[in-house]
Amino acid sequence: MREQVEKVLEKLRPMLMMDGGNIELVDVKDEEVYVHLVGACGMCPSSTMTLKMGVERALKEEIPTIKRVIQV
Repeated sequence: MREQVEKVLEKLRPMLMMDGGNIELVDVKDEEVYVHLVGACGMCPSSTMTLKMGVERALKEEIPTIKRVIQV
């Protein structure tokens, strides 16, 4: 499942990089994805919205077994 998650994140990275940020996959455990937002995304007040409405939604669409995405 880790490879599938990484493929989805690769599609999202260009959008995050345009705003000066990026996302790193930390772990995939028990159908939960742990990520670390870096750069501008790590300090952005909208990072929670980006995580839930962007990253989590995209992952759940591609991999329906994903329960949630957690920022670490």
